[in-house]
Amino acid sequence: MSLSVFDLMKVGIGPSSSHTVGPMRAAVTFVNYLQEQGIMPQVERVEGELYGSLGATGKGHASDIAVVLGLLGESPETIEPPSVQPVLDKVAADGKLPLGGSDHIIDFDQHRDVILNLEESLPYHPNGMTMRAIGAAGLLCEQTYYSVGGGFVVEAASAMADELPTNDDSPVLPYPFASGGELLAHCKATGLSISQIMMENEKAWRTEQEIRQELLHMWQIMKDCVTQGCHTTGILPGGLNVKRRAADLYARLSSLGSVKVITPQLSAMDWVNLYAMAVNEENAAGGRIVTAPTNGAAGVIPAVMHYYDNFYPGSNDDGIVKFMLAAAAVGILCKLNASISGAEVGCQGEVGSACAMAAAGLAEVIGGTAMQVENAAEIGMEHNLGLTCDPIAGLVQVPCIERNAMAAIKAINAAHMALRGDGEHLVSLDDVIKTMRDTGADMQEKYKETSRGGLAVNVINC
Repeated sequence: MSLSVFDLMKVGIGPSSSHTVGPMRAAVTFVNYLQEQGIMPQVERVEGELYGSLGATGKGHASDIAVVLGLLGESPETIEPPSVQPVLDKVAADGKLPLGGSDHIIDFDQHRDVILNLEESLPYHPNGMTMRAIGAAGLLCEQTYYSVGGGFVVEAASAMADELPTNDDSPVLPYPFASGGELLAHCKATGLSISQIMMENEKAWRTEQEIRQELLHMWQIMKDCVTQGCHTTGILPGGLNVKRRAADLYARLSSLGSVKVITPQLSAMDWVNLYAMAVNEENAAGGRIVTAPTNGAAGVIPAVMHYYDNFYPGSNDDGIVKFMLAAAAVGILCKLNASISGAEVGCQGEVGSACAMAAAGLAEVIGGTAMQVENAAEIGMEHNLGLTCDPIAGLVQVPCIERNAMAAIKAINAAHMALRGDGEHLVSLDDVIKTMRDTGADMQEKYKETSRGGLAVNVINC
């Protein structure tokens, strides 16, 4: 199995990659299946049942809305966030849904046809969902899907075989790696950096020009997201009445001087906090973001990339590309050897992975050796071990928004700590990723994106 940087980072919408993007993709996949099997003309109703963490926090994560959008044929990459509510309002008013956006219209009632099962879980993963097509004589077919983190979706048969979807069946990579040790061995044998190893592997799918173009496109979306977050005020949706703070913080920081000016009243840390909060407020509001490697952790990497872009005199597009490639190498290792799903291993798999990725990316572009980059990632992950996922009211707001800002600062510190050393360290990245996986297995279910433990039960929300 081979993973690409474009598996770890992809354009989507908020608020959750596993609970919003994944269910939307699963619903689209189901509609495509109905078309391929020639069943579509017989379908009179479609029903989606969400289990486990999807059921428990489906309302707060907009999983039910995502299923409706997927049944309409909408894609997370292309749907325009402002169009979502008008589309939903029309379906609700009509009681009808054009399946897959086609001329085939079915009866649809979201409250009846999207079921949030709060009690049951499916066997393979906490984020399971079953889609059913119903005709005049009853059930026509049903398919089960698992949203396994970062927008990845696997069908039940593949899940049982422990397979993950990739963007190619069997790409031949020049430098395959499934561990940090293997990645460092390639660097040592070739003299290539981690980002160069990744670039050579990416060429199994795309040309170097295409790779650069798409990475810089995602960087532009990240910048647009920060800008949008810095200029949008109001209250985040969902009922917690969380005030958007990024715009006010941006105004206050801007009044003190240039982004590059450091004074006793203004520091780079303030700007990094701003960048992360701006992204995650946009995510919480269902805006356009880059999943990196998940939506709940989507602010960490853009914040550290903005830090590099604004505070390093030699920053340029080449550095941005190298940053994203090195970060993706670490994300691939987290995905392969542990998990990036909060429902599976807690927030250590989301924000912890993002912190490790961002630390590696920054270390790569400020002159780190391969061993120092690996050390930076290890530091970033090690100091997020045990981090729980306990969102209040199932919303990707508290503690998620501030947590991204904290992780971005931690990633910067990890990169600088690593570059002050020679790359030698006691704990390897492989060790800490394995520990993250084992810690997640030991963690009680109530701390894994169910909103049944931690802050979610100790903070009263009305």
